[in-house]
Amino acid sequence: MGNNAEKSEKVENGLKRAAFAAIAIILEIGVIYFLFFRLESRYSWISIIITILAFIIVLYIYGKHETASVKMPWLILISAFPIVGVFLYLVLGLNRGTRKMLKRYKELDSCLLPLLPSNDEVIEKLSEKDPGAAGQFRYVRKYSGYPVYNNTDIIFYPDGETGYKAQLRELQKAEHFIFMEYHAIEDSTSFKPLHDILKAKAAAGVDVRLFYDYVGSMGFIGNSFIDRMEADGIKCRVFNPMSPVLNFFVNNRDHRKITVIDGRVGFTGGYNIADEYFHVTEPFGHWLDTGLRLEGDAVKSLTVTFLENWNAIRSDDGKDRDYRSLVPDINYESVEKGFIQPYADSPLDNEHIGENVYMNVLRNARKYAWFITPYLIITEEMNSAFALAAKSGVDVRIITPGIPDKKLVYSLTRSYYAGLARNGVRIYEYTPGFCHAKQCVSDDSVATCGTINLDFRSLYHHFENGVLMYDCKAVTDIRDMFEKTFPKCSDVTEDYLTGRSRTRRLVQMILRLFAPLM
Repeated sequence: MGNNAEKSEKVENGLKRAAFAAIAIILEIGVIYFLFFRLESRYSWISIIITILAFIIVLYIYGKHETASVKMPWLILISAFPIVGVFLYLVLGLNRGTRKMLKRYKELDSCLLPLLPSNDEVIEKLSEKDPGAAGQFRYVRKYSGYPVYNNTDIIFYPDGETGYKAQLRELQKAEHFIFMEYHAIEDSTSFKPLHDILKAKAAAGVDVRLFYDYVGSMGFIGNSFIDRMEADGIKCRVFNPMSPVLNFFVNNRDHRKITVIDGRVGFTGGYNIADEYFHVTEPFGHWLDTGLRLEGDAVKSLTVTFLENWNAIRSDDGKDRDYRSLVPDINYESVEKGFIQPYADSPLDNEHIGENVYMNVLRNARKYAWFITPYLIITEEMNSAFALAAKSGVDVRIITPGIPDKKLVYSLTRSYYAGLARNGVRIYEYTPGFCHAKQCVSDDSVATCGTINLDFRSLYHHFENGVLMYDCKAVTDIRDMFEKTFPKCSDVTEDYLTGRSRTRRLVQMILRLFAPLM
C-alpha cells in the first residue's frame, strides 16, 4: 500500500507541475490578448497594426513549402481570430524553435554526422539489385545524413513485452556504456528490473544515461525521479521541460525510443518503458506493439541519434567532449547481408523524412503495401499516395486501433476512412484493443519500423526515429506479423463506402481544421 501511495503522490505532483505550467502559459496568452483588446478599443491604430501583423504572418504561412493540409487550418484561424491565431501559431505551429536551439542542433550535427561512414559502395550494391529500393535509401542518406549498412543483423519482435525482455537480457552484458532515450518512462512495475540493472551497471563503472520527454512522462514520473537516478549513479536528463513562461519550442517533443549498449547492440521500435506496453496493465484492451534489435555497424546511427538530443536540450547540462569515443568501431561480421538504414527525423528542418519514407514505400510498391498505426491523421499528399497506389492495383491496407486511447483523435482518425476506402484502400481495426506499432511492409522486400505515427504530430512536430530495411529476414517477419494480425481485425472498409450523414461530415470537417494540433 505504501508503494502505491508513494507512486500516486509522485504522479499527482508531476501532473500538478505540468498543469501549473500549462495554466500559466494560457494566462500569459490571455493577458496578452486582453491588453491588445483594450488597446485596440482605445486606439484605432492598434487595430491596423494587428491586421498588418496577421496579414504578414498569413503571407509567410502561404509562402512556406508545406502541404496545404498544414497551412489551411492556420490561415483560417488567423483570419477569423487574428490575435489568438497569431500567438497560437508562434507557440504551436512555427516549429522552428529559437535561434539558440537551431544553432545548437546545427553545431551538434556538424560534429556527430561526420562520425558515420558514407558507405556509398553499399548504396551502389543495392542499386544493382533493386534501383527503386536504392532510390529510397539514397533519399534518406542525402537528406537526413544517415548511411545504409550491409553489416548488421536485425531481429524483429512482434510484441513489445518480448522485445523488452530481450533488451533487459542484453543490458546485463553492458561493459562500457548504456544510452536510453524514451518518450515515456513510468516509474512502476516494468521499470523496476530495468532500474536494478542500470543501478548495478553504474556501480560497476558503466556510463549509464537515461533520457525522457517531459510531456510524455509527466503522468508517470514525480519530481524526485532525476535526483533518485543520479543518486544511483545513473545520469538522467529530461527533454524540453514545460515552464510557466511562453516557450516557442514547447510543441516539439522527443518521441524517439532508443537503447544503445556499448555501441554494439541497439533497440528501437514503438514501445515506451511503461506498464501498459508490456501487458502489466491493459486500460485499452490488448496493447499491440513491436520492436527491433540491431547488432553490428548500423548501431552507430542509433548512438549518434541519442547523442544529438542528449547534448542539445540544455546548454547548462554539459556536453560530451569526445564524441568519437562514444561512437566506437566494432569488430562484427553479420550473418545476414541485408540493407539496414536507421534514420532520424527532426521538426527543426524543412525535410519531412518520416512522411517521405512512407510515401516512397507506397510509390515503389508493386504488389502490396501494408501499414499499422495508432493514429491516422494525414496530409492530402499522403492521402493521394495511398489512393494512387491502390488505384494502380497495389493491395493497400491500414490497421488502426479497435479500442482508442484518445476518443477525439480516434474520431478524427475515422474521418479519413471514407476517402481512402472509396479509392480502394482496405481499412482494418484491431479488435482486441489498441495497436501502438508504427510500421509498414511492401512486396516482401522493404519494411520500416520505428516511432513514427501516421499523424501530424509525428510527421511534423516531433523528434522521431525509424529503421528502413531491405532484403533481410526482419522484413518477412514483419509481413508474417501482419498476416497473423489481419484475422484479429475487423475489416471496416465496406462500412465506410456507404457515405456519412451531413451532421457527421460537418463535425469531421471541423475536426480536420484542428488536425495539425492533434
